[in-house]
Formats: sequence, structure tokens, C-alpha cells
Amino acid sequence: MLSPIPERTLSRELLDVLIRAGLVAVLAVFCFRVFVPFLDLMVWALILAVTLYPLQLRLRNVLSGKDGLTASLIVLVAFVVILVPTYLLGVAVANSIERAMAVIRSGNFQIPPPAESVAAWPLVGQRIYGFWAQASTDISGLAQKFAPQLKEAGLAMLGTITGLGAGLLVFFLALIVAGIFMAHGEKGYRSAVQIASRISGPENGQQIADLCTATIRAVAQGVVGIAFIQMLLIGIGFIVMGIPGAGLLALAVLLIGIMQLPATLITVPVIIFVIVTEGVSTATIIFSVYIFVAGLADNVLKPLLLGRGVAVPMPVVLIGALGGMVTGGVIGLFIGPVMLAVAYKLFWRWVRDQPAPETAQQREPQ
Repeated sequence: MLSPIPERTLSRELLDVLIRAGLVAVLAVFCFRVFVPFLDLMVWALILAVTLYPLQLRLRNVLSGKDGLTASLIVLVAFVVILVPTYLLGVAVANSIERAMAVIRSGNFQIPPPAESVAAWPLVGQRIYGFWAQASTDISGLAQKFAPQLKEAGLAMLGTITGLGAGLLVFFLALIVAGIFMAHGEKGYRSAVQIASRISGPENGQQIADLCTATIRAVAQGVVGIAFIQMLLIGIGFIVMGIPGAGLLALAVLLIGIMQLPATLITVPVIIFVIVTEGVSTATIIFSVYIFVAGLADNVLKPLLLGRGVAVPMPVVLIGALGGMVTGGVIGLFIGPVMLAVAYKLFWRWVRDQPAPETAQQREPQ
């Protein structure tokens, strides 16, 4: 008969376990606090590396299997593709602002008076007519009247521009780190499979890693594809209507679409500009309705394009993308569907992994 373990020994072993667990927790918290300033950068780099790695595989065969050279070439091309349009767009916006300020300083800026039919619009016609009429006769007095609101709007716009600049800088840094990840893509994939196997079991490791990869690529391709479709729809409308700088405005729609900002940031000011300069007519109404609907097209396209090629139902990816974007911003757009897809797969594997029911013969008493 085995002798019982002394109570003092049990207490000492429990204390050792608690001390070790506490030290591991302290180490984990310390490492997280050191790493958290780079968390967004590394997550973006991982997303970009997973998204661009198929291109790395295609070009690697052309460049004799040189992973480092291939990754560097992809990063360089991506820099050119993003920097050149961004620079042209910034120059165009700066020139437009400069011309607008020059017109305002010269005193020649005038807003045409509204048509009498504007007052007949339901609900808001009288207010719009009065506001528009005052703007056409006394623009300076109207500006003084709404000076606090204009100041707040200007500060908000300045903050938005600053945030976009900081986000673009982080994106470029993440692109460089993504190039390093792609240069060691095979090792990274094996490491991901090992980590997933350690967490979810050897039978689930590769499946979970492949699911995360496919989900990230599906969301990334869906986001870029939707932004490109919106750019085409809105750009065609701008060109047909003869909007100044139609190409640059369409490019701006593409950029803010990739950043998951609403296209109405571009379409609504353009609609206002057309109505103010061209007046209310059948052509301007049709243009305004078309551009406004095209700016909201992403709400229809996301359910159709997100989740393609992923081994989970499309609603799971869509809910994860929308919920992740609400809670975590643009990064949440990718993390949300990945986490939800993995949880969905593990949940159903757990549901199906049940012991077989006993047969009637097994239940009979011996």
C-alpha cells in the first residue's frame, strides 16, 4: 500500500507552481508592454505579407528562386504604385486650395442665386432657399455667422489629414517589414503551423493556419476589389459630367476605399459643387442620385465579394469583417473575420467530435 504524500510536500509543490505561474504571467505582461507600441505595425506587416505572398511565389520562379530579391522588388513596386498617385493627389488638392483662396481674396467669388423651384422642395426647401439666397448676396456675413462651426470643421479636417499621414507612414513601414516576412515565407508558414498545432492540437494545426491565410487574403482582395469597382463607377460619372480633376478624384475614391473610409467623403462635396455651379436640372439630379448610390455600393458589394475561397460560410466572414471594423478599425476588418472563422471551425469540430452512441447489443447486460 502506497504511503500518503505528506501535507507539507503538497503545500510546497503548490507554492512552487503558483510562483512559476506568477513569474510567467509577469514575463508575459512585461513582453506585451514592450511589444505593444509595434503591435499595429506588425499586424499590418503580417496582413500584407500573407496577401502578397502568392505574387512572391510567382515571381520567385522568374528570378531563379531568389526570395530576398523577389520580396525587395515587390516592396519597391508597391512603394511606386502608392507614392506616385498619393503625391499627384496631394499636389492637386494643394493647388485647388490655393486657387480657391486666391479667388476668395480677390473678392470675385460669387455664388449664383437659387432657383425659385428650390423653395418648393418638401420639408427643407424653405431653409435651403433662405440659406442659399443669403450665401449668394452676403457670403462674408454668412461666414461670420457660422465661424465657430467652420473653425471646428477645419480642425476636424486637419486632424483627419494628420491621421491619414501617420497611417500612411505606418503602412509604408509595415510594407518594408512585410518584405522581410515574405523573404522567409516558408519558414514563417512552418512556424505558424507549429504554433497552431501547439494551441489547437496536431490534427488541427495546418487546417487552422490555412484557414487564417485564406481568410486574410479573401478580405484583402475583397476590400481592394470593392474599392476598385467604386472607383470605376464614380470615375465614369465624374468624367461624363465633366468634373474638374475627375481622374484624381476617382483615385482619391480608390485610396479612401482601401482605407475603409466612406466614398461619400468625395461624392457629397462633388454633388454640392455640381448643384451650386450648374443649378438644379434633370442632368444634375440624375448625376447626384447616381454618384450618391455609387458611393454606397460597397454596402452591397461586401456581402458578395467577402469570404470567397474561404472554407466557412460567407456570413461568418462578413459579420467578422463588419464587427471587427466597428470595434478595431481597419485592422479589425482583418482580425475580426480571422478570429470568427477559426472559432467557427473549432466549434463545429468540437460538436462533431462526439463518442459514437452505444448500440443495443452493447447496452445489454452481460
